[in-house]
Amino acid sequence: MAFISVFEVIGPNMVGPSSSHTAGAASIARLAGKMLHSKVKKVNFILYGSFAQTYQGHGTDRALLGGLMGFETDDVRIRDSFEIAEKEGIEFSFIANTVETDVHPNTVDMEIEEISGKKLSVRGESLGGGKVKLTRINGVKVHFTGEYHALIVIHKDHPGVISKITNVFGKMHVNIAFLRVYRESKGGNAYMIIESDEEITFGSVEEIEKNPFVRETMLIRR
Repeated sequence: MAFISVFEVIGPNMVGPSSSHTAGAASIARLAGKMLHSKVKKVNFILYGSFAQTYQGHGTDRALLGGLMGFETDDVRIRDSFEIAEKEGIEFSFIANTVETDVHPNTVDMEIEEISGKKLSVRGESLGGGKVKLTRINGVKVHFTGEYHALIVIHKDHPGVISKITNVFGKMHVNIAFLRVYRESKGGNAYMIIESDEEITFGSVEEIEKNPFVRETMLIRR
């Protein structure tokens, strides 16, 4: 049986009413927002399970939009996130998917378009007590909680790429806590998620981006 602390039961400091439906939703979207390279132009939120059934009453919609704009779970601006987003020119919509049931009860897909034209698709789950995880990035199944400093590297699935990237961390004296690699297919895009207790430097990222097989990086700080 997994250990659950009293803080996970009570939940984080938050704009209520629910640690799962409000704080968790804000945390999912805020984590996705950290993966972006420019401001949000447009976002579609597709909600599943209990998210789809109660998102308006529990403020899940406002929390998701606020989180994507960078609001913390206890930021009172979450209550006015619709109005703030409209002032910033962000287009947003919420779609309740009540057909697909083979998902975690508190699941959301975020289809995000940046002002630069780049697009990102992220699926997240709210696990209770404010804890969350991302389970898909651009359709690729992943497991990412955002509890550590992290670097996501999208690269070609090619021999030697992983060792060259980890060597950069060794030279920069950055200790890797966890490293996971997920791929679309053999020889296709791979998603490497590197998590560290220490802050990952921009110098490390710049060195990694010199690798010809690296296609994109996302630096995520706690």
